[in-house]
Amino acid sequence: MTDSITGFFDSTYLKTSEQQQISEEENIANVTSVINEAIDYKFKLVMIRQSYISLARKLISAKESNVLIGTVIDFPLGDSPYQQKLDEIQSAINLGVDEIDIVINYNSFIKGNISEITDEVLQCTSLCLKNGKIAKWIIESAALTKDEISSICSLIKNTVIENFSTQKANDVFVKSSTGFFKTIDGSPSGATAEGIEIMVKYSFPLPVKASGGIRNREDANRMINLGVKRLGTSSALKILKGLESNSDY
Repeated sequence: MTDSITGFFDSTYLKTSEQQQISEEENIANVTSVINEAIDYKFKLVMIRQSYISLARKLISAKESNVLIGTVIDFPLGDSPYQQKLDEIQSAINLGVDEIDIVINYNSFIKGNISEITDEVLQCTSLCLKNGKIAKWIIESAALTKDEISSICSLIKNTVIENFSTQKANDVFVKSSTGFFKTIDGSPSGATAEGIEIMVKYSFPLPVKASGGIRNREDANRMINLGVKRLGTSSALKILKGLESNSDY
C-alpha cells in the first residue's frame, strides 16, 4: 500500500559536482540513486538539473513508472532577463521535462519593477502552458517581507487568472524557496508556517509548493494541513520513514 504522502513529494537533487567537490561521474551516480528512489517509492516527481533530464527519462521509461520529471530555471538567483529564462524553459521542454520551477526575479520585484516582473510571469507561464507543462514560480520567501510575500503571490495569481483560463490555475504553482538562499540573521531560509499561510491565502486558487527546511514527517504534515499541494525536499525517503533530516532543502 502506498503512503498517501508520497503523492506530495517532489524529490529533489539540485547540487552540482562542483558544489560538492566530487567528480561528475560521482554526481551522476547520486542523481541516478535519487531517480530510482523516486521510482521505487512512487514519489510524485523527481526534481533535477536540466543536464540530467535525459537520464531520468531513460530510467523512468525503462521501469514503466509514472514519476514526473521537473527541473529548475535561472536557479538559484533568478536575476537573468526573462528572455534567457524562456531559452532555458524551451531547452527543458525539448528534453522532455514535465514540470518547470522558475526562480522569479525577486530582487527586481523588491526594487518595485512590477511591470517587468508581470511580463516575466506572463511570458514564461505562457510558454510552459502552451506546451502542456506545469509552471512553478519560486518566490524565495525568506528574502521577502510578509507584505512582499502577499504582493508577489497576488501578482502571480492575477497575471495567471487575467491571461489564461481559470482551469489553468491548477497548472501554475507558487513555490516558497530555492533552498540555497542564505539569511543574514540565521533565520529559516525555507518554508515556514507563517510564510506558507500567507502564500496559500494570496495565491488561491493557484496551488502552493513548500520547499526548504522540511526535515521530518511532522513538518510535512504541517505544510499539508496548511494547504500546500507539493513538498519539495531532498529528504523524501527519510521523511517517509519517519526519520529526521538535517538538510536545508
